[in-house]
Amino acid sequence: MAECLTQASRQRRAKAMTAAAGSAGPAAVPLLLCALLAAGGAYELDDSDGLGREFDGVGAVSGGGATSRLLVNYPEPYRSEILDYLFKPNFGASLHILKVEIGGDGQTTDGTEPSHMHYALDENYFRGYEWWLMKEAKKRNPNITLIGLPWSFPGWLGKGFNWPYVNLQLTAYYIVTWIVGSKHYHDLDIDYIGVLRRMLNHQGLQHVKIIASDNLWEPISASMLLDPELLKVIDVIGAHYPGTLSVKDARLTKKKLWSSEDFSTVNGDMGAGCWGRILNQNYVNGYMTSTIAWNLVASYYQQLPYGRCGLMTAQEPWSGHYTVEAPIWVSAHTTQFTQPGWYYLKTVGHLERGGSYVALTDGLGNLTIIVETMSHKHSKCIRPLLPYFNVSHQFATFNLKGSFSQIPELQVWYTKLGKPSERFLFKQLDSLWLLDSGGSFTLELQEDELFTLTTLTSGRKGSFLPPPKSQRFPSVYEENFNIDYPFFSEAPNFADQTGVFEYYVNMEDSGDHRFTLRQVLNQRPITWAADAFSTISVIGDYTWSNLTIKCDVYIETPEKGGVFIAGRVNKGGTLIRSARGIFFWIFANGTYRVTGDLAGWIIYSLGHADVTAKKWYTLTLTLNGRFSFGKLNGKTLWKNISVNFPENGWAAIGTHSFEFAQFDNFRVEASH
Repeated sequence: MAECLTQASRQRRAKAMTAAAGSAGPAAVPLLLCALLAAGGAYELDDSDGLGREFDGVGAVSGGGATSRLLVNYPEPYRSEILDYLFKPNFGASLHILKVEIGGDGQTTDGTEPSHMHYALDENYFRGYEWWLMKEAKKRNPNITLIGLPWSFPGWLGKGFNWPYVNLQLTAYYIVTWIVGSKHYHDLDIDYIGVLRRMLNHQGLQHVKIIASDNLWEPISASMLLDPELLKVIDVIGAHYPGTLSVKDARLTKKKLWSSEDFSTVNGDMGAGCWGRILNQNYVNGYMTSTIAWNLVASYYQQLPYGRCGLMTAQEPWSGHYTVEAPIWVSAHTTQFTQPGWYYLKTVGHLERGGSYVALTDGLGNLTIIVETMSHKHSKCIRPLLPYFNVSHQFATFNLKGSFSQIPELQVWYTKLGKPSERFLFKQLDSLWLLDSGGSFTLELQEDELFTLTTLTSGRKGSFLPPPKSQRFPSVYEENFNIDYPFFSEAPNFADQTGVFEYYVNMEDSGDHRFTLRQVLNQRPITWAADAFSTISVIGDYTWSNLTIKCDVYIETPEKGGVFIAGRVNKGGTLIRSARGIFFWIFANGTYRVTGDLAGWIIYSLGHADVTAKKWYTLTLTLNGRFSFGKLNGKTLWKNISVNFPENGWAAIGTHSFEFAQFDNFRVEASH
């Protein structure tokens, strides 16, 4: 507990502990009893026998996918405040590493991110928001490490197959163009990538390091031991969700070991406990010198898969509301008091009664010690399954040896997770004086606590005025896409779940539809996730039930083309194929259809409609209780179709297949 931080922090507490060991006076009796009931261990922190592995930093992932989608639409100053909490040194999470998705047009968990090459001869380095995010991170921390990883690939790379490595050289070239474009257009140096070394060197990118396989420890580790050339070109072995454990083959390579994707847990106290435990134990158990959280910030609709699984939450750009969650301050316990290039001590390990401790040094006399006692009950990550362990009340005595024996003072930062009445997040306590204790101090530790003891005095719990209060998505929302030079390629609040919808300028149309939103993919991307067979972008409030959606639509593909508007769409992300809702379709062959699902299996109505390609139409869909109505160009096309499921969901627009189509003058009016 915070009040009993250490018995060596003040002389009277040092005397009390000494008395407890010998002729205890009356004042020391309660402490003696406490010490007997909660025994503990003694732990040496020593650099006499050299140091452990080099620390590479703590980071987070934007993407994998579309996890920062809503962040870009936040108004100032709130967007900058969020970025400060994530990246500004000695302020919040103060991250050392930013890993971003190399957009590949495919659904990669919570949406799609656009590729810089939708088609073979297409290159555009201003799509999406990852370059913007990297620049904002660099603006705050010029030393931040940047990593790129593709989660999906545009379809043209597969030559008809759902596999990106049909032509290795072509795929390597595709990744290299992203790296080169990052530098040429945004002055961003990418530090790590997963791609062929030879192609990087050929392009003069010797400084870009290789991380592999950025998925599992094996078979890459065993392959490296058998193949000297492979061993030589790979700089880091990265594994996802390793459960704090590495494998023997990986350690035998002598390469850096990273948990290159981890966490993925709802960002309440359970997520904070998970994060605090693995930040320490990934090194204690698995010698991993970097841990990277998926994801950076939960900036996507919460009802999509893995809602609120970011280090903080920012999912309301329409209100400006955001929440600085506990994992931000758990991160700070490590990130604010270490830097890449520091070294772990060899003397790290587990506490006798549960928990762990690590210590790091810069080799220049500075020392940072991080102690965690996260309980099994309150530190379960979403994966893998956590074997049972016990944590209980204990005293832990640390003895500073070697070059640390003369450290006079340690700053102390404290976190306690749990009941609101007992909860502290990154609280600075009185500093700890060591001159009278021979470099020794004792901590009283309870469950679910985190201590940082450090020679650094630069720590800070940054803050701003509270952001605006949380509000629902506006019940009346209009978007006409009339932006001549948009800063971002995607329209605010639309979350693409299959396909890519971008601002578009019709050069031939000088009238009402010069500026539109266009679905730009003409073939299915290569992806591990389950993209739907129809493209779709969702928007709005998931609790919407009664609503009217109106949108101008333009089918570009003759005969086979089709578009839709929809309401009460109940699924997204990797579940998008099975999305239910009420979908109002029109087709270039002169027909319409009303379905209860995106896949089109549940047909409520179908018939003739005066529709063709290359012409603008206005669709209106009204949902009121159990009944639905549809209009084409203001005239009723169908009415009183009974719909019992789902009861609520997002509004949406989309196309029948991977085809070009345009949308304009979108409007929704809803009641819950």
